[in-house]
Amino acid sequence: MEPTAERRVLPAEEWAGAARDHAARADALTQAHRARRAAGARHAIDDFLYDYYNARPSLLRRWHPGAGTALAPTPDGPAEHAAWRWYRTGDDGVVELDTGRFLAERGDTVAFVHTLLAQTAARPAHTGCLGLHEWAMVYRQDDERRRHTLPLRLGREGTDAVVEQLPLQCTHFDAFRFFTPDAVPRNRAPLTRESQVAREQPGCLHANMDLFKWASKLGPAVPGALLLDCFALARDIRTLDMQASPYDVTSLGERAVAIETPEGKAEYVARQRGFAERAAVLRARLVDVAAGVLPVREPLAG
Repeated sequence: MEPTAERRVLPAEEWAGAARDHAARADALTQAHRARRAAGARHAIDDFLYDYYNARPSLLRRWHPGAGTALAPTPDGPAEHAAWRWYRTGDDGVVELDTGRFLAERGDTVAFVHTLLAQTAARPAHTGCLGLHEWAMVYRQDDERRRHTLPLRLGREGTDAVVEQLPLQCTHFDAFRFFTPDAVPRNRAPLTRESQVAREQPGCLHANMDLFKWASKLGPAVPGALLLDCFALARDIRTLDMQASPYDVTSLGERAVAIETPEGKAEYVARQRGFAERAAVLRARLVDVAAGVLPVREPLAG
């Protein structure tokens, strides 16, 4: 196996320690979920990450060195990654991601993720949407059809009144597609899957939660620490997402961020900006990961 460009080889003791530390961090992040699952319990805030993003604790604790980093063999032989999908092992026992095979199977996905994240990063962050996407998902909807069994904090009429008094400015299609029919025409602009790349912006809570989804799509090309950083950010954002929602989350031990009040608006925007700053760093790292495995395009002549 010829060494790849920019490749670095981690000594066995170094990567083994990193893998142990990663598994311990992943276990800590998923401990509450695993305990609830064992007890057959559900949590309307935390379980979203596992249901919507199909996050699996077993995969979260699996450490990847990332593209461009290879693993020296241990005294007992090559790293366990040798048996994992998309890895290759050299005659010297060094294991690394086979980027050629990975791109042959996932190249279109990698290219899409790179384009989406790079274009999103290039736009200014818009804040002040106030999390009204969750309100729009229950606007003028019968209680029996709601996604959550939690009660509405302001009741049916109070919830609808907030949607009618505040402007809907959602820019994220995967939130917009769950709007009730009566809420759809109230949004500032219609959104489609085809317009996602052109409309997504870095202040959006859901776009920033989705960094975990895109890190997962990039699979073993993403270093383990970056994947867990994206997961931790998504979990923190999800908490605000539900605190600012129309639902009463006090039964979950959370307080409301009352976005219908001046104080609630100010808190929401401040926290949204903080999440956007954290997300900007992670988004840039994911763009670099995707760019690093994509083939270099020759510049056009002339």
